[in-house]
Amino acid sequence: MSVGRRTFGFMDDRTRGRERLAGVASDLTARPDVGVGRMFGSEGYSVRGKLFAFVANDGRLVVKLPAERIDERGLDNMVMHGRPMREWAAVPYELGADEWGAITREAHAFVDSITP
Repeated sequence: MSVGRRTFGFMDDRTRGRERLAGVASDLTARPDVGVGRMFGSEGYSVRGKLFAFVANDGRLVVKLPAERIDERGLDNMVMHGRPMREWAAVPYELGADEWGAITREAHAFVDSITP
């Protein structure tokens, strides 16, 4: 039985994901060009105003990567209104913190490289 967005004694999926993302991205968030931005109804991390990572309602990490890297990593595209978003990958919580950290750093490097 759930109460609000929490289930008796347990964090909801989004809160759990946000806490993990904050931990794995702490080195990135210390950079002066990284801030908090908003997109797709969520707060996430941006580089010079362009979002590169956030946590979806279901607790998955969502990152911006080149479409070919999403395929190479075997990740699913984020789906919005029934349509897969070509350069947005959904990373399951089960992949673990180390993988979330590596993917978040890769997303930051990608967005950093395409953002003036």
